[in-house]
Amino acid sequence: METTRRIALVTGGSRGIGKACAEALARDGFEIILTYVSKPEGAAEVVAGIEAAGGKARAVKLDVGDRPAVAEFFKTLKDEPLHVLVNNAGITKDGLLIRMKDEDFDHVLDVNLKGAFTCLREAAKIMAKRRGGRIINISSIVGQMGNPGQANYVAAKAGLIGMTKTAARELGSRAVTVNAVAPGFIETDMTRDLPADIKEAMAKSIPLGRFGSSVDVAAAVSFLASDAAAYVTGQVLAVNGGMYM
Repeated sequence: METTRRIALVTGGSRGIGKACAEALARDGFEIILTYVSKPEGAAEVVAGIEAAGGKARAVKLDVGDRPAVAEFFKTLKDEPLHVLVNNAGITKDGLLIRMKDEDFDHVLDVNLKGAFTCLREAAKIMAKRRGGRIINISSIVGQMGNPGQANYVAAKAGLIGMTKTAARELGSRAVTVNAVAPGFIETDMTRDLPADIKEAMAKSIPLGRFGSSVDVAAAVSFLASDAAAYVTGQVLAVNGGMYM
């Protein structure tokens, strides 16, 4: 029996939260396109794992901060059944704001916010024409409460929340939902290398008493991409173990 094809695009899908999202959406029956920038071997491993489990996936090298490249890439999808976009790609260049270089501030916004905007805009064109789709922006708890040493990253993640709410209003009439997921402290390559005492102090600030996992975040993405979330739009789904400031 022929089934209806549905494609999910996950930016920054070669590791961490992006990898978990790609794997979860593949289990949900989506064909996966994941993007990467610098680690083709990681992307290839994700694709191989999805295919070994019976799914379909491919990896594409794409810097979402390169607007012309993003526009050209989406042209290849204009006739494809793109149903889900997960805006996950991001970078960090931390530093106290009084010492932060202009180029470090700009680079983080170019990728984390402007890149997400370009992907959202191009995906929206395809989804609006097809009258249906799901756009999910990966924000962060720091975009809601701030974080010392991350003025650039926080600005980008807070901007994603505002962009999510505006896009939801603009695209609702075309049956395209737009939501954000705001992870709290998640076990990643970055947090794994933190000193034990710092990790312990951070965990104490979380009511559930532990860091979350990328799988926890992917479960929220899976829900927002599903038919069960057809009447959910313009929302920020916090996956933070109850941590609020």
